[in-house]
Amino acid sequence: MKRFIKHIKDLTENKSICILGFGREGRATFNILSKYCNPASVAVADLNSIDNTGSGLSDDIKLICGRDYQKSLDEFDLVFKSPGIVLEKQPDELECTVTSETQVFFEVYREQIIGITGTKGKSTVTSLIYHILKTSGKKCCIAGNIGIPVFNIVEDMDSETLVVCELSCHQLEYMTVSPSAAVFLNLYEEHLDHYGSMERYYNAKKNIYLYQDEEDCLLINSDIAPKDEDGLVFGISDKDPEADIYVSGRVVELRFSGESYTIPSDRIKLLGTHNHFNIAAAYFMTSPFVSTEEFDKALCSFDPLAHRLEFVGSFRGIRWYDDSISTACATAIEAVRSVPDAGTILIGGMDRGIDYSSLVEFLGKSDVNVICMEASGKRVYDMLCDSVPEEAGRIHYVPHLEDAVNLAAGITPDGKSCVLSPAAASYGIFKNFEERGDAFKKLVKELD
Repeated sequence: MKRFIKHIKDLTENKSICILGFGREGRATFNILSKYCNPASVAVADLNSIDNTGSGLSDDIKLICGRDYQKSLDEFDLVFKSPGIVLEKQPDELECTVTSETQVFFEVYREQIIGITGTKGKSTVTSLIYHILKTSGKKCCIAGNIGIPVFNIVEDMDSETLVVCELSCHQLEYMTVSPSAAVFLNLYEEHLDHYGSMERYYNAKKNIYLYQDEEDCLLINSDIAPKDEDGLVFGISDKDPEADIYVSGRVVELRFSGESYTIPSDRIKLLGTHNHFNIAAAYFMTSPFVSTEEFDKALCSFDPLAHRLEFVGSFRGIRWYDDSISTACATAIEAVRSVPDAGTILIGGMDRGIDYSSLVEFLGKSDVNVICMEASGKRVYDMLCDSVPEEAGRIHYVPHLEDAVNLAAGITPDGKSCVLSPAAASYGIFKNFEERGDAFKKLVKELD
């Protein structure tokens, strides 16, 4: 910890500091600055109003709130940007220096960090790696986009501590340091309302490996592996016959070392073949620290995260699953394939303009009931009705989630499963996917 305190003290000494965004990460930054640093001044800027009394801010902290909260950034020497903030100007257009909590933490501890990113699966892989290390008695912390700001774990750090860090595109966007061990799981259409193109979205994500050294480790999906970067490539089944880490059914092969691991799928709680891919990533990243026996034992005790193919219960003779995390076609398709005896899927949410043709093609060929809702669901419904009009009897549109649950309770055959896997964001309807999943579970349990 001494290295970190010296680093951040030197970085902020006698400087005017602005904390841009006062959510979880902004508050963690303020706490560290207050406890260990000697800046000339500290200000907090946020679109929303901030109550000094409830926030723990002293009266000498300048508050900049409202629509123009980013207009005065150049008045400061150093700006700590929170990941949820979209900059109105790029850092090279500003006179101030823009940094972040993640950047500063990585500048000190990158050699001890396993970083995980990807459009889907990063929270599961992050949590699984942490669970395996912790259960096996290794000194480790979990942090990042999983909901724990990295500054909140600083006081637990020593030279032996491993950090398992989930990294979002927003955390990575302006990073100039990469973790020594990095996992890049996949890339699907997402956040295009912010980035505008898949290329810009990928450019933000690739900072997880862009600044790695030659001796560092990169594990990357073969679909997105750059040809000019060294790294271990992983793939699934016969799709990627040249992959270094290869998943075929239940077997994980480390082809570069000749090792293999058979996933005990009858004893684990993670549903779906996509989770075999996640397990492979966790197996590789933890193999330097734990034995196969330790990995096996920890894997079998791992509980899936909420809202990720989470079994809600059996009500009205139907098994209900909450996959509210789903915001892409691929995850909705995998949900139908993964839940036992899928009878109905609930689709739809905020329409961010993603291409639904692959999902429509899959659902058109399946025999599940499809209940569409909200704006994106209406688009999927119209596409399905145009492509499979003779099967329109199993394709439905209702306005909202409550209507969808009630309809599903009436049309899902006894003994079958119904899964909420929206393939859409929740914004504008719910606060986040967690709130949407909680609302779904509440509606389902009220059916009893």
